[in-house]
Amino acid sequence: MMPRCNLHTHTKLCDGANTAEEMVLGAIDVGCEALGFSGHSPLEGEDWCMSEADMAVYISEVLRLREKYRDRIEIYLGLEYDTYSSCDTSPFDYIIGSLHYVKKNGVMIPVDLDADLLESEIEKHYGGDFYAFARDYYEGVSSVYERTGCDIVGHFDLLAKFNGGGRFFDERSPKYREYALDALNALLSEDLIFEINTGAISRGYRREPYPADFILRHIAERGGRVMLNSDSHAADTLFCYFSEAVEYARECGVRELVVMKNGEFTSVKI
Repeated sequence: MMPRCNLHTHTKLCDGANTAEEMVLGAIDVGCEALGFSGHSPLEGEDWCMSEADMAVYISEVLRLREKYRDRIEIYLGLEYDTYSSCDTSPFDYIIGSLHYVKKNGVMIPVDLDADLLESEIEKHYGGDFYAFARDYYEGVSSVYERTGCDIVGHFDLLAKFNGGGRFFDERSPKYREYALDALNALLSEDLIFEINTGAISRGYRREPYPADFILRHIAERGGRVMLNSDSHAADTLFCYFSEAVEYARECGVRELVVMKNGEFTSVKI
C-alpha cells in the first residue's frame, strides 16, 4: 500500500514554486487524501524562509483552503522549524524539526544550499575534514527535538545531499556511521516520527531518498516510527518516487508507515 498522504510541502511564501491553492489542486488531481503544508520558519537574513509577515499570510491561507476543500481532501497546517529559528508554534497541527546550518567559529555554514559553497566552507572552517563537519552536524541533529519540540524529524542525513559518488565522504565509514547513529539513538528515545524524504530526487540532487539504508534499518530495528514525505517544492512532484520509496522501506525492515488521518497520526501497514 502506498500512503496517499504528504505532510512536507512548500509554497511560494518560502522557497516553493506554487501557491498553496495550486498545491491543493495538484494534490486532489493525483488522489492525495491528506496534504500538509510545512513552510520554512522565519530565519533572519534568509530569503528561502518565510518572514513573520509571510507566516501570518500562510496560516490564514492554509486555514482558508482547509475550509474550502474540506469535502475533497484533508488539509493540515504544519511548519518546518529550523533549529536556529525562534517562533510561536502554537497555531500548527504538527512541526517538522530540521537542521539546515552548522555553526562554526561564529559562522553559519549552510548544509544544503550549494555543493561548491559547502566544500569551500568546510575547507575554510574544518581544514577540509568533512568527517569533523559531520560530527558537528549530527551533534546539532541530536538536539533537534530539544530545540524545536518537533513531531517529525526532517531529512535526518541532509548533509548527504551533494554526496553523490562519494564526493565528500564515504557513508560506509565507521566514524561517519557512529556520528549518525549516536544522533539517531538520542532522537529515538523521544518517540519521534522519522521521514523518508524524496525531495532531493525530484530536484535532481540524489537518486535515493533520505535517510541512508543503514539509518533506516536502525530505525526499524529500534521500533521507530516512519513517514513518507516528498518535501515537495512544486505541485507536480507531490508523490515523486513514492512507490519506489515504499519498496525501499520494506527492504529496510519497515512494516508500517505513519499518515495523518482525521487529525491524528495513524500507522498503516505496507
